[in-house]
Order: sequence, then structure tokens, then C-alpha cells
Amino acid sequence: MKTIGMIGGMSWESTVTYYQAMNQGVNSALGGLHSAQLVLVSVDFAVIEKFQANGEWDKAAELLSQAAQSLEKAGADFFIICTNTMHKVAETVQSQVNIPLLHIADATGQQLKRNGITRVGLLGTAFTMEQDFYKGFLERKYGIEVIVPNGVQRRLVHDVIYQELCLGKLNNRSKTDFLTVIGDLYESGAEAVILGCTEIGLLVKPNDTRVLLFDTTKIHVESAVARALE
Repeated sequence: MKTIGMIGGMSWESTVTYYQAMNQGVNSALGGLHSAQLVLVSVDFAVIEKFQANGEWDKAAELLSQAAQSLEKAGADFFIICTNTMHKVAETVQSQVNIPLLHIADATGQQLKRNGITRVGLLGTAFTMEQDFYKGFLERKYGIEVIVPNGVQRRLVHDVIYQELCLGKLNNRSKTDFLTVIGDLYESGAEAVILGCTEIGLLVKPNDTRVLLFDTTKIHVESAVARALE
């Protein structure tokens, strides 16, 4: 079994899901008392969030690069960044280590292609929905058209992520709002919707809507487990 390196803490709420699902995935594949062989570096999200808000992505990249180097020194065979937004600095972080990064948008793009999706809605932080690092990745590498909510809805989704989900707060009103946004994306022609923030899956479940959902946390974990067991 390969050793999985995880950069977590962004937020720790979703990192818990990653850790649990990683171990469940390995145990499901191997049975018995098997669990995932992994190393985890968990950063202080308050520091990362400040860098995001101030547009100091170079400082965020430096912090995550140090985390990746720690994973490499600890024996990780490959690593993942347990968040969508911080893949904005994925190339920089990858350049600082010799072990490969399993990119969350790559794993998601492959899953979308397997399902024949050509036009998809995207929910996530404002950075993920509005900037090119995620949408452009899917469009250029996989030829998938990405659409996002309108400005008011983008702000609502962003605020719920940072003010509620990252703090472990699950609000029924927010869930209703998210389902409305998902429905609107579907009505706008999205064949499915990406839950492109690792916390959204804590709030919205596949059986909450008739719209096909792609939970990036689940997809990322499944891809990492498969890589570890190759």
C-alpha cells in the first residue's frame, strides 16, 4: 500500500470527512483490520483565510509548500490538498516537492467524463466560482463547460461556507438556499452540479435533490484510495 500525504485543516471539519472516508475506503477494499496508510499535516485555517482575503496567494503557496515538503520527508508517496480553493496554488506547491499531487479537479474531471457530462454547474467559494484556476482546468483539460450561480447567489454560497460550514454549523435555511441555487443551475442547462467546496457535502446530500451531484470530497478520496492500492 502506498502512503497518502494529506494537507488538511482547510477546514478541519471537512478534513475529518477525508480521514474517515480514506480509512473506510481502504478497509472496504482490503477487509479485516486494514486501514489507510497516511500522513497528515493540518494547517491553521485562520492564517490561510487571511491570505485569501488579502489576495496574498504567494504566502499561502509558501505555507502549503512547507506542508507538502513535510509530507514528503515523512514518507508520503503522493499527496492531496484537502480543499478545492487552495488548488489555486497547486502548481506552485507541486513544484516544491518530488512526489506527485493528486489534483482534486483532475479527479472530478475524470468522473464527469465517465458520466458523459459536458455542461456542469459549480458551487464553491467565490474564489473557486469566479476565478479561472478551477473552471478553466475543467474546460481546457476535459472540454467540460462550467456555469456558476449569479452574483447574489455566489455571495450567499461563499458566506455560508465561511460563516457556517467551516465552523461546523449546519443550518436548514442554508440547505434550502443551496438547493434553490442547485435547481437554478439545472434550469440554466447544467446536466449536473459539482459540490466544489469540501464542506458542502456536509450540508447537501445526493438524495436531497433530483439533480445529479458530484461531491468533490468523495471523488477525491476514492481517487486517492485507488492510487494507494494500485
